[in-house]
Amino acid sequence: MSNIDIKLEPLTEEHLEMIRNWRQLEEVTKYMYTDPKISKEQQIEWFKLVSKDPTKKFFIISFQGKPLGLCSVTDINYAFKKCSWAFYIGDTSIRGQGIGSKVEYNVLNYVFYELNLNKLNCEVFVSNDPVIKMHEKFGFRREAYFRNHVFKYNKFHDVVGLAMLKDEWEKLKITMYNKIYKNKN
Repeated sequence: MSNIDIKLEPLTEEHLEMIRNWRQLEEVTKYMYTDPKISKEQQIEWFKLVSKDPTKKFFIISFQGKPLGLCSVTDINYAFKKCSWAFYIGDTSIRGQGIGSKVEYNVLNYVFYELNLNKLNCEVFVSNDPVIKMHEKFGFRREAYFRNHVFKYNKFHDVVGLAMLKDEWEKLKITMYNKIYKNKN
């Protein structure tokens, strides 16, 4: 799955060490629910489990041929036509260059047109305002506010639950394509 300069390629065993290193970076873990210290063996076991699970799909995010991060589509439920997603950029030198918006554009198209689902959910720490604003720019709506949802760094953190529906995306996708890929406002 890809669009122009971003590619989302299925995660394979050859990527495991790279994503294990990314996943343990403070710049990545501070936005996630956990701060794991993952051994090589644990990473391999995790991959064996998720690669057999039809409710989860993981992708390497590449920009201009260079792997930058990981994207997940999880909790895939075809009966209820919904799923959740998350991503992280492991190569922190590229942050702030619009990569997240390009990933989001690709994921929305994948979920709504390839998986043929109707709703895409995500959760974001309240303190991660740039990502909340990015999701809202794409038309995600706040549907939940989870108080004291995650205990991390010896304190509780609130989380915002956001969601997008397929018909909402259909109204926005051309406008968002032009903003992201053609730099039109």
